[in-house]
Amino acid sequence: MGVRQSTGLFLLPIIAATGLGVLSVSFAFAVGQLVWGAAQPFLGMLADRIGAYWVIIGGAGLIAAGAVLTSYVSSELGLVMTFGILAPAGAAAGSFAILIGATARHLPAHERSWAAGLINAGGSLGQFLFAPLIQWIISRSGFISGLFALAAAALLTVPLAWVIRTVGKEQRGDPPAADGPASSLADGYSLRGQLAVALRDRSYLLLNAGFFTCGFHIAFLVTHLPSEVRLCGLPAMVAANSLALIGLFNVGGSLAAGWLGQKYRMKNLLALMYGSRALLIVIYLLMPKTAVNVYLFAAALGFTWLATVPPTAGLVGKLFGTRYLATLFGLTLLSHQIGGFLGAWLGGVVVAQFGSYQWMWLIDIALALTAALICLPIREAKVVAQPALA
Repeated sequence: MGVRQSTGLFLLPIIAATGLGVLSVSFAFAVGQLVWGAAQPFLGMLADRIGAYWVIIGGAGLIAAGAVLTSYVSSELGLVMTFGILAPAGAAAGSFAILIGATARHLPAHERSWAAGLINAGGSLGQFLFAPLIQWIISRSGFISGLFALAAAALLTVPLAWVIRTVGKEQRGDPPAADGPASSLADGYSLRGQLAVALRDRSYLLLNAGFFTCGFHIAFLVTHLPSEVRLCGLPAMVAANSLALIGLFNVGGSLAAGWLGQKYRMKNLLALMYGSRALLIVIYLLMPKTAVNVYLFAAALGFTWLATVPPTAGLVGKLFGTRYLATLFGLTLLSHQIGGFLGAWLGGVVVAQFGSYQWMWLIDIALALTAALICLPIREAKVVAQPALA
């Protein structure tokens, strides 16, 4: 995730090196957002069948290949194929859907929100570490060296994934953790039957709609924050440091969301996070664009950045159990990335048309407020306090 959340730093260097316009490069990056989401349900199905380990290994190879091959392309089509298809498909193989699906079925229901928060915090910590490092490499040695650094970082996941291969209660002969009624219901369905039920479920559809907004917001910023910073007259390192701050503060936000999800209704946590984003953007638009203010905005925004993942994954598990969690949450991430495609692409359209991102910020505010409201009708039982272990 640290690799994936740092790709926006390459937007301006690729434009400068290839002569492609901001629309062309933004479109390639937008395709990457869509591919990352579209691959989720299929990779989730594959992980449910053959195990997350082999999916992650294949994904690491795709990221490395996509990053290296990007250094050789100079056309929009070539950039779409490498940075828009290969690398994002590989990143999808190590996504939240795969990792949360690989762990949640081995945990009791009341512990899954915390586990999802911990997994999500790892991705945010990667963003904190990689963003300034990649920008430093780009500044000193050029963006091609930065691409090779991304490839090398992706391959580091190969030995780390070994743990996932060797841990699993089914492999040791132990029964998976029970979910209660939701799990019992899900166990009676085939994958096709479970998908048919989920796609008719109003709460699941509302959850996906809210997550669409999250994807729009995040992809817009990941892709266009460096350009926004430049339009404010600030150096490129401010954008890299801002992405790092977003990642750092989202570590705390993810852990907090995971912990709170054990005590409060997760739909209310989501509504609060989406609503707070609208307020933060309003404040950002009103305040002077200094480096310190951008950092403050990034830090505040970072607390909710991907902290939406633990309660969203937790709600999917509550609604349908964990038997097909990787697949169902993968579909939810697809909704997220359809929003991501529009956020990355429309950002390029708006800045090319108007010379600023003002309209994108206004659209973002409207979507965030809408997402906050549509989370409230989601069906979710009250949280029952768990007795302390002796």
